[in-house]
Amino acid sequence: MVARPPSPNPTRETGAPADVLRVANLRVRLDHAPILEDVSFRVRRGTTLAIVGPNGAGKTTLFRVLLGLVPYTGTVEWSGPVRLGYVPQHFVVTDVPITVRDFLGFKSAAGFEESLAAVGLEGGVLRKRLDILSGGEMQRVLIAWAVLDRPNVLLFDEPTATVDIGSEDMLYEALNRLEKESNITVLLITHDIHIASQYSDAVLALNRTVRFFGAPSRLSEPDLLMEIFGSGAGLAEHKHDFGSRGFR
Repeated sequence: MVARPPSPNPTRETGAPADVLRVANLRVRLDHAPILEDVSFRVRRGTTLAIVGPNGAGKTTLFRVLLGLVPYTGTVEWSGPVRLGYVPQHFVVTDVPITVRDFLGFKSAAGFEESLAAVGLEGGVLRKRLDILSGGEMQRVLIAWAVLDRPNVLLFDEPTATVDIGSEDMLYEALNRLEKESNITVLLITHDIHIASQYSDAVLALNRTVRFFGAPSRLSEPDLLMEIFGSGAGLAEHKHDFGSRGFR
């Protein structure tokens, strides 16, 4: 799923040369209720920003702002030409006789094998119907769809929420490979404390407003978790073996 940056704030060079995105004083109100208040942060090009926070904190709303889907006040500025790729949290396919090849063909007439290889899938999956794919296969097909037209910024809304634990490693290895090989900037919503602390280069903690923006290593501090979630149980903690620096 690919969308252009929001039109109310035209793309232009702003901030530090290495910043691909600058958000300042962002506010969103839906049905007169405040969803996001005074949100400010920057994202450096070619890095991964993990976005954490409790349910209802405004994380997905932030993505909808970046995709140009909801009105807002404040500043959202992209630096240089930007193409956004988006992978949703849920994509349900039932009783639809469409193959992976047909699905990818809605976006492009070629390049399927290259995109699938980038996420660790072989060309044989093109013949499979979407409704028989495993959760892990479906998510990787969605990532392949997102990168077909070579975006330089990818937005992932809890990409492993619907997959089994055994498939999580393959998904994050695929994300890491894409980031390193293509210099793609990744914005990742997650509830997994290990992913947020080990995979990302920076963490943005939201609960309607910014509760924390900084180094992922800080997520080991109980006082900070209390500030973000109200308890240390706000993030799940899964065990993965990714080495000393996560996926890098």
